[in-house]
This record gives sequence, structure tokens and C-alpha cells, in this order.
Amino acid sequence: MFSPVQKPIGSGFGAATTAAEVARGVDLTGQVAVVTGGYSGIGLETTRVLAEAGAVVIVPARNLQKAEAALAGLSSVELEALDLTDPASVRAFADRVLSSNRAVSILVNSAGIMATPLSRDAAGHEGQFATNHLGHFRLTLALWPALAAACGARVVSVSSRGHQIAGVDFDDIDFNARPYDKWVAYGQSKTANALFAVGLDRRGEQDGIRAYSLHPGQILTDLARHLSAEELAGFDAFDSEGRPRIDPARGMKTVQQGAATSVWCATSPRLAGIGGVYCEDCDVAVAHTGDAGRRGVKSWAVDPESAERLWQVSEQMTGMALS
Repeated sequence: MFSPVQKPIGSGFGAATTAAEVARGVDLTGQVAVVTGGYSGIGLETTRVLAEAGAVVIVPARNLQKAEAALAGLSSVELEALDLTDPASVRAFADRVLSSNRAVSILVNSAGIMATPLSRDAAGHEGQFATNHLGHFRLTLALWPALAAACGARVVSVSSRGHQIAGVDFDDIDFNARPYDKWVAYGQSKTANALFAVGLDRRGEQDGIRAYSLHPGQILTDLARHLSAEELAGFDAFDSEGRPRIDPARGMKTVQQGAATSVWCATSPRLAGIGGVYCEDCDVAVAHTGDAGRRGVKSWAVDPESAERLWQVSEQMTGMALS
């Protein structure tokens, strides 16, 4: 069974590299990219840099008014309606993209929620898993014909070092039997993002579709809106002046630095022939079984057997499968 090789490749970039630096010299003219969450935080910076490199970037959004304001002034960006938790909305968005008869060269699954109070989608699935994983599973499969048509597409899933909190509990993904813990639920969803890349890459390689997951860094964006002041203080997120702490060596990054690994995974020629890997700081990360919070990816998040099990469960939960 395919197993990703989690070994740095010496990209020449590092923790302090910005998305614009990664994209320097990259020409995406004539290519189409889709960036979920592309109007906020690192998703917005990813959109901006891909567009400046020449791509037409489609940004799906649940809040169209907020997205329109955030994307004002950016050229080559198209705004579309999408609610990742609504299967009908995902299908409708994908149908609009497919009906344009354009190949999609880059899909960046950047939208997400973190440490939210318990919520469930219409089918009863836990909200963080439903948004962060199932919504992107549906979207990727629905866009498959456009991805395959690119003859070299990349699907990039924004995970997090938070995946180290928890693997996927296949016996109780939806917290029906165990008490709900917002951080365990978040960790499970981020592990799912990484496992999705492993399963997707195995299936997509024959169609020229390669998949990657990544840790962007610790960046204070709207993603942290559900955290209390005490929780933020526990992350040592602010300096003595109350400003966001920037220390790339410790993973505390600017938005521009946080978007760099997404852009690197989406565009780097160094990744040709490589897929299914988890990346950080613009390079392939090392797998480990050590304590949570350290650099690298937990082995459970790139385990091929777990990836296959998640794929089967995701098909059952969504009713979608690749033909």
C-alpha cells in the first residue's frame, strides 16, 4: 500500500519565508485556482499571491458581502456562493465551475473552523469534522472532472499542528458516545485533513492529481474567534505590548508567512513526482510518534491504512464516491 515519504527535500525556504517569496518566478497565466476560505486570513493571502502570479482564482464564500469587501481591488478573482456544510450548495458550486468548461489546476482547501462549541450539520455530524473535512471531501470529488482535465492538478489541504491533539476516533467520530471536547474535535478534523491528502493522492495520481496537507503556523486570524482571552494568553500569542507575537522559529507567523506553505505546495516544481505528504515551513515534514506540539507530523496522520478507512467512512457519510 502506498505510504508517503515524510522526508525534507531541501526546498531552500524556511519558517520566515513569505508566500510572495515562494511565488517569485512562478507563472500561473492561463491556470484556474479555487481557494476555499480565500477571503480571510491566510486564505486571502493565498488568493492574492496566486492571482498576482497570473491565475484566475475562484473564491467560494458563505458570506458574500464580507468576501466582496475583502477581495476588493484584487484582479483575476471570481466570487461564488458556497456553504461547505450544505451538500446542495457544494454540488451547485461545483456544477457552476464544471459548466464553465475550465480545468482547475489548483484547489486549496483553506476554509475551516477551530475549537467551536458543539454543533452538528443537517445529517448530525459534528461541526468541525463536517466543515473542515467532509465539506472539502464533497467539494474535491465534485470538482474531480475539472481537476483531471488540468493534467497536473494539485489539491492542498490546510491542516494544523493541532492534528497532534487527536487522531480520528472511528468508533465515535461524531461525539455521540463520548463527551464533546472542542480541542479533541479540532485535532480529529485536522488529522482528517492530512489523511485525506494521503488517500486522495493514491487515487488521483493516475489522473495527474497530487495532494498535500500542511501546517501553516500559528497565526492570529478570525479562526481564533471562539477562543477566550485566557485561552489566547495560554498560547503566549501576544507580546508585552499586546501585539501578536511574531517568531517564525517558534511557529508564530505573519499572515504572509503563514500562507507560504500553501502556495509552495500548490506551485513548487520541487514537488513534481511527490504527493500525499504533510508539509510545514515550505518543505516536507518529518513524521514522528513523540509528544504533541513538536515540529513534524504525527505518524497517525499519514498512516495509509487509516487514510483508507477514513476514505470509506467519508464516502458513507457523504454518499459520494469516485467513479
